[in-house]
Amino acid sequence: MVSDDIKSMLTTLKADLESGALSACVWDADSNPACSAGALAAACPSPLVIQTDWFPEAEHGALYEMIGAGYTIDADNMVVTGPGQLGGAPLGIDIEVRTGGPAIGWSPVASYMYTDDSIHIGYANTEAQAQLADTPLISVMAPLEKNPQMIMWDPNTYPDVEGIADLGEQGVTINVFAGGVFIEVWIAEGVVSAEQVDPSYDGGPAMFIAADGAIAQQGFASSEPYQYLNDFTEWGKEVAYELLHDTGFEVYSQTLGVRPDDIEDMRACLELFIPVAQQSVVNFAANPSRALAIIVDAVDTFGSFWVYSIPQGEFGVAAASELGLHGNGPDSTIGNMEESRIQGVLDKMIAAGMDVTTTNANDLFTNEFIDMSIGFAE
Repeated sequence: MVSDDIKSMLTTLKADLESGALSACVWDADSNPACSAGALAAACPSPLVIQTDWFPEAEHGALYEMIGAGYTIDADNMVVTGPGQLGGAPLGIDIEVRTGGPAIGWSPVASYMYTDDSIHIGYANTEAQAQLADTPLISVMAPLEKNPQMIMWDPNTYPDVEGIADLGEQGVTINVFAGGVFIEVWIAEGVVSAEQVDPSYDGGPAMFIAADGAIAQQGFASSEPYQYLNDFTEWGKEVAYELLHDTGFEVYSQTLGVRPDDIEDMRACLELFIPVAQQSVVNFAANPSRALAIIVDAVDTFGSFWVYSIPQGEFGVAAASELGLHGNGPDSTIGNMEESRIQGVLDKMIAAGMDVTTTNANDLFTNEFIDMSIGFAE
């Protein structure tokens, strides 16, 4: 059931959109709206289908930011569809955001996209792209500048630990999902030892809480610190953590990926849509309440094991800003990707003895659809 607070936020959202109170679309150098409804309608399919890797959450906020009033929720298939919008201006197409994880049988997004041609764009990440030879994706935009994944630990149990390297030196058990590329890279680099890695993590809090602070665990810096302090009452205190990114494992996560064979057919659409998606990241970071209301509405309507709240979403957005998950990178642009950074990930994987589909970073991404003028104010 949707709470009264969420109903109120949705009512306000609808009124703002209908009144035009929200800001207008991005404008190019010639003062033409980049989200021209007619242009997008002519160039893009409707609905434009985007497959995510998990349930709706703040990390996906830029996608839900593009969905306007009058959206529908398909609880059986865990899909949200609605008229596309940016800052209150219509896009002229519908946007459909699909849930990943259990909604697609726990399949990797890339693999699933090759079984469902109705998906136009799907979430990708650097290390998976480097390994999935039979289901390649090209990243065309990175909504997140940094990967939100982290390793966390109890600062009371380990007051001298300042980062992941310290966990390695002290031999602390690290509970992770099996098959993670980052952990294999760290083992090869000597950051941690194979003996201290426990690959039995299932995504839940039970093992960390039962260990009473004795172990470290992987998670998301935009989510778990809030949950362990506020939701998991058996723990009820802060955790310390370090981002995987800050150890030098600088993958791009949750990028917008397209099947390589679809690039030419989708070129006209991507040239118009990607700048809209760029601006949507900026808009969401500045004022996330509208999209968060949609996210929580969707999660409540799905009625699955995943739960999400407005406060948790607000924490996620704040963490994204504070930790640099949302950001421009080394330039003034949101969403573009660095060749050297992707090449660095490939080189680390190769050095760790892992099989990769390519040794050339340029095979995994393109910035050709990025509008270099769109970014966070500096």
